[in-house]
Amino acid sequence: MANRFAVVTGAGSGVGRAVATALLQNGYSVALAGRRQDALEETARLAGGSSLVVPTDVSKPDEVQALFARVAAEFGRLDVLFNNAGTGSPATNFGDVTFEQWSAVIDVNIHGMFLCANAAFRMMRDQSPRGGRIINNGSLSAHVPRPGSAPCTTSKHAVTGLTKCIGLDGRAF
Repeated sequence: MANRFAVVTGAGSGVGRAVATALLQNGYSVALAGRRQDALEETARLAGGSSLVVPTDVSKPDEVQALFARVAAEFGRLDVLFNNAGTGSPATNFGDVTFEQWSAVIDVNIHGMFLCANAAFRMMRDQSPRGGRIINNGSLSAHVPRPGSAPCTTSKHAVTGLTKCIGLDGRAF
């Protein structure tokens, strides 16, 4: 089987670690992205396979650009983006949510999701052969909000809309 290449954000723990491990165990070379280098290295060690550890804060455009530049340089192409990095905030009544709490969630869950999907989309569109898969991992919060979860719930609704738009704009690729 020809080698396939993936990027997993939030690869240092939880769902991201599980997905990265599954991809690595199924023959993918995987760029492990996340904020904590030690956690990414642990994922690489536990998963085995061919991984590239790239500490990345997805809310920072320059770090996302560097991630995808490194993927292009090391792998030469991208077949899958598992766009998983996300954060939440403590349960807070909407009237008490601070702008700082709101922004911290929106910066990662929407801006980070956009930055990674946008970079992957361009790479997949422009590579030869063309194409790939972008999987934006949302949350049940997009369908069933909980009390005190306005920042997270709002961001997960946005992920659903972003994913639908990417699908429409990416059909030709």
